[in-house]
Amino acid sequence: MTGKSHARMPLHPAAQNGRKLLRYLEKKGKSISPLLIVTHDYPDPDAIATAYALQYIAKKKFGIRSRIVYKGTVGRVENRAMVNLLRIPIHKIRPSDIRKYDHAALIDTQPDFENNPYPRNRKVTMVIDQHPYVKKPLADFVIVDTECGATSVILAQALLLSGLEIPRKLATALAYGILSDTLNLYRAKRADIIETYLSILPLCDMRALIKIQHPPKTKKFFSTLSKGLGVAKALRGLIISHLGEVEHPDLVSEIADFLLTYEGMERSFCTGRYEDKLHVSLRSNRPTDNTPEILRDIFDDRKEAGGHDMVAGGAFTVTGKEKDENRWQEAESALVQRLLRRLRIPAKAEFYSPFWTGGASRA
Repeated sequence: MTGKSHARMPLHPAAQNGRKLLRYLEKKGKSISPLLIVTHDYPDPDAIATAYALQYIAKKKFGIRSRIVYKGTVGRVENRAMVNLLRIPIHKIRPSDIRKYDHAALIDTQPDFENNPYPRNRKVTMVIDQHPYVKKPLADFVIVDTECGATSVILAQALLLSGLEIPRKLATALAYGILSDTLNLYRAKRADIIETYLSILPLCDMRALIKIQHPPKTKKFFSTLSKGLGVAKALRGLIISHLGEVEHPDLVSEIADFLLTYEGMERSFCTGRYEDKLHVSLRSNRPTDNTPEILRDIFDDRKEAGGHDMVAGGAFTVTGKEKDENRWQEAESALVQRLLRRLRIPAKAEFYSPFWTGGASRA
């Protein structure tokens, strides 16, 4: 099945960005081949799907060869299911990749962000992202659409406009990328986001999409969830949980998402220790919150935190000995105190343990 022609597509923002991308690739052609496609560290479904779609369009329509790379791990079980079921060719970055490829596209991240492995002193060819920038990205070609809901929307539109045949596994990846980053379209602010999703959906492998959305959970997930519930504390619509050491950083955001569903909660804040970094996730269901800005305000280095809409995350290195429990606890406590001040919650306000059943509920 093929995408729609240029003439039939409305000029809504997603289509305009998709067309801009196609025109740039047509202009540059094989002069930017081979292209290194770099996602952010610990890539999520939106980043994976966007990179996969860019690789497909670049090769099939413009003869541009490419390699998709990332740093960290594909940790969340849904993300691993997506990569494995759809056989997406994504690779751990190697030092030789930086030397080998003269051109790079940063996907769902930007040159000045701390969440990608691309050298800060190397010029980037392309940036395609949805996150607000601290400083305008320095690159030959830039699309940053902060209202698109998911970066996958931009590439889905480019694919629909390209006239190329759209493989089922690619359509499935893009559909899941859009769903996962928009909370099943709940966070979709524009009509063209929903239109794009509905245009891709009939081309999907629905059985694979369901398997990706509902994969079997590991024992480690449930043990981490159990600990997260056990140490959780809450007050005034804010629920906080420090997970300690985690198997992979994606567990932090996964538990934060889960905690936000607790009745009466408006914000969730979760931390986890991975290697020498403290990973942090902040979630909100308050439309007036600028959640990424709240998280940046409580970090020492604002570049180490980011996000979009009501979703934010970040990580920073905790100095000291690897097993120095005090250093970790100090970092966690400092973030909570800063968060309370930022949200104007009195420091003397009393937390309670919402899931503790051993008698009184107060912490």
